[in-house]
Amino acid sequence: MIFETHAHYDDEKFDEDRVELLSHLLRENNIGNVINVGASFRGCQDSLKLAETYDNVYAALGIHPEELEDFTEENLSWIKKNATNPKVVAIGEIGLDYYWIKDDEGRAKQRLWFKRQLELANEVDLPVIIHSRDAAEDTLNTIVEYNTHYNKKGIIHCYSYSKEIALEYIKMGWYIGVGGVVTFKNSKKLVEAVKAIPIESIVLETDCPYMAPVPHRGERNSSIYLKYVAEKIAELKEMSVDDVERITYENALNIYSKCKRND
Repeated sequence: MIFETHAHYDDEKFDEDRVELLSHLLRENNIGNVINVGASFRGCQDSLKLAETYDNVYAALGIHPEELEDFTEENLSWIKKNATNPKVVAIGEIGLDYYWIKDDEGRAKQRLWFKRQLELANEVDLPVIIHSRDAAEDTLNTIVEYNTHYNKKGIIHCYSYSKEIALEYIKMGWYIGVGGVVTFKNSKKLVEAVKAIPIESIVLETDCPYMAPVPHRGERNSSIYLKYVAEKIAELKEMSVDDVERITYENALNIYSKCKRND
C-alpha cells in the first residue's frame, strides 16, 4: 500500500467524486492512509470533517503563508483546541512563500505567523508540514532554530530546493515530501535531491488536485497517481517499486505517529 502524506480532498475539484474516492476508490488503487492538509482556515475545518467521516483519512491543521487574512488569534485558538482530536496528526501546511510577496513587511508577517504555528505545534506535540517557496534560507534558518529549541520533526512538503539543503534537513531527522514534480522533464534539481538522500527520509505525496505526474500532467491529480511517483523514485534509487512503497509507508507512520496502520 501507498501512504498519501499530503492531499487536499476538500478542494472543489473533488466535489463530483469525493465520496467515491475516499470511501473505496483509493483503497482499490493501493492507497492506504491519506493526510488531508489544511491551508486556509476553511480548509482546516473541512479537513477535520473529512477525517471524522472516513476511517482512512487524517487531518493536518494549519494556515498557509499565502492566506494572510486567516492569521488571527481566534483561528489559531481553534486549531489548538482541535489538535487534540485523535484524527488530527500534524500542524500544516505552514511556512513561507515569497513568490508573490516582495515587500519586507509582508515577508516579516509571514515569518511571524510561521513561528507562532511552530510554537503551537510544540505545545500540542504534533509534527509539522512545511510549505516553502522562494524562501530557502529563511525557512531553513527558522527550522534549525525550532529544531534546536524543541527537537521536533516534520516534512518539507513539495521539496524544490538543492540536494545540499535537503541533506541539512535530513541531518535534523526531517523528511522530504516528493510528489509528481519528480516526473517532470524540468525537475533536475529535485531529481538530484532524490538521488542524494536516503529512501528512509522520503515520503510520498500528491498535493492533489495539483501537480499531477507524467503521464497525467495537466490533469486533476489524485492519490491514485502516486504509483507514478513511486516508480520514478524506484528508477532513480535503483530499487524495486515495492520497496519504495513499503519504506515510504513506514516513514510516514514514523512521522505521523497518531495514524493506525491501514495497509
